[in-house]
Amino acid sequence: MDLYRVAFRLLPFIPSDVVLECFELAREVREIDMRASPYDLTHLGYDPIEVETAAGKAEYVRHQRLFTDRAAPLRVTLLQHVEDLLALPLA
Repeated sequence: MDLYRVAFRLLPFIPSDVVLECFELAREVREIDMRASPYDLTHLGYDPIEVETAAGKAEYVRHQRLFTDRAAPLRVTLLQHVEDLLALPLA
């Protein structure tokens, strides 16, 4: 979510496809968080992740690791865009 927040605020200065990638990642992270919550969201099409069980916790951790791996290149891309912006001469 933090990557999306930064990308969205920089939207006029960075490519929109970067913002979209950050949004899609944030949406997927939020979905997993909702599925791991104590609320029943099956009527909305979200199967629960039962983090109270060993299997559910392992599934949740697996998702979090995948999100971390997917976020790494986005973080580098955002940082590069910020550095490029900061290197522009003031007119």
